Amino acid sequence: MSPKILPGLATLVVTAFLFACGGGGESKPAGPPGASGEAPSAALGKSTAGLITAADISMGEIDQGMVEKGRGIYDVKCQACHSTGPNRVVGPGWKGITERRKPEWIMNMMLNIDVMLETDPEAQKGLEECLVRMPNQGLSKDDGRQVLEFMRTL
Repeated sequence: MSPKILPGLATLVVTAFLFACGGGGESKPAGPPGASGEAPSAALGKSTAGLITAADISMGEIDQGMVEKGRGIYDVKCQACHSTGPNRVVGPGWKGITERRKPEWIMNMMLNIDVMLETDPEAQKGLEECLVRMPNQGLSKDDGRQVLEFMRTL
């Protein structure tokens, strides 16, 4: 291959990767288990043990200390793939995510991505759209809760 073609080909590959998910926001979920943003149920026939439930999360007034810690985690681990606006980068933008998804669903996507991709129809749909599997970032439950708190401010 000609050395003159390589830079253009590399640019094309990077551009295609960045725009693989296309534009547009996430639609409101509807339909099968998990589609409402709930944690998937065991009725799907796969183990959902260890998933976070609504009872595991206490939501109240926004905690600015948690927001700042969550923003720091976002800057280091999430920013490369998620915008704080509505637009997709590799994964979906986070603006309004807490209005479209329940807190336990969001936390499970951060902390239990493998189980969610195996059992949750909405997580599977997102993977089909983006074609890139979200990596396990090794977040603790406290880290995930801080990122969720940051998301609530967007």
